[in-house]
Amino acid sequence: MSKIKLGIIYGGKSTEHEVSIRSASSVFDALRKDKYELELIYITKDGQWLLANDKKEVKIIDQTKGREILVSPASGLTVDNKVLEIDAVLPILHGTAGEDGTIQGLLELANIPFAGCSVRSSAVCMDKDMTKRLLQENGIETAAGIMVNYFEQDQVNYKDVETKLGLPMFIKPVNQGSSVGVSKVTNESEFYQALELAFNFDSKVMIEKGIDGREIEVSVLGDEELFVSVPGEIVSNTEFYSYDSKYLDDDGAVLNIPANLDDEVQKRIQDIAKKTFRTLDCEGMARVDVFLEQSGKIIVNEVNTLPGFTSISMYPKLLEVSGIPYADLLDQLVTLALKRKERENRLKTDLL
Repeated sequence: MSKIKLGIIYGGKSTEHEVSIRSASSVFDALRKDKYELELIYITKDGQWLLANDKKEVKIIDQTKGREILVSPASGLTVDNKVLEIDAVLPILHGTAGEDGTIQGLLELANIPFAGCSVRSSAVCMDKDMTKRLLQENGIETAAGIMVNYFEQDQVNYKDVETKLGLPMFIKPVNQGSSVGVSKVTNESEFYQALELAFNFDSKVMIEKGIDGREIEVSVLGDEELFVSVPGEIVSNTEFYSYDSKYLDDDGAVLNIPANLDDEVQKRIQDIAKKTFRTLDCEGMARVDVFLEQSGKIIVNEVNTLPGFTSISMYPKLLEVSGIPYADLLDQLVTLALKRKERENRLKTDLL
């Protein structure tokens, strides 16, 4: 049986560039080398695509040690004027220009199968405002929030927002991940500082009511048939589960897998995660994050369509505890990508 020619795309024009490299390194180590012929594709912070000459490890590639890749809707990926034969890719990218539908659209145009959600669901899930609207319309509880765009920021009044949402509140860029640009606000001076910070990362900002609840995460895998992991709990040792807590501070948080929940609550969380996945038209993979209030109410916080894949990331760890080892997870993601491309190839593109 011939090997599957698989590309790993990592890096990217994102604040999460370094996290992407760490995720891709873990993916590379876990992939079964007897099953895949791997190509390492690095996207610089400036957006240049480079093909690694050395396939022994995932690392930053400079122009002198990599060959530039061109992406074409007609021929796919080309290097040195030759087509780079790829059966599928794992886009191990986080944040903007990675999980927001842009790279998915580019791969779709180039007719290259890719793991994870489609262009549409990737874009919707990255946009916290659109996610909230769709979930609320389908009866799924989310935190109360106010969306402010760049042109309205001077019109935002702290007292009005405090009256509506109370304290504490959280201010976050609408189209960012990994808690980049997120602040917890407890007074007026923090409020305006947090707005300024968030607008450094996006032209739309979400102001949300603070939720007093346990932070629970669930991994979802599949297409027609969905597998939902056991829930895991994040117990933060800082003010909230920030970027530093996730990636830089070893003592920033404790991850309890599985979470200490009774069977009824666990099933409700899993059912809500599945409904959320379907409502947002997700496919392949997503991590659904919720708050569990003391009253038992479950509130969806966010949906991550390209979750972290580092050795300590919740998405693969939750699935591993649920009976799907890391290498098997990657095999399933590649299989799902190829299956979706088969379905799409059956669709008509003309009326003849």
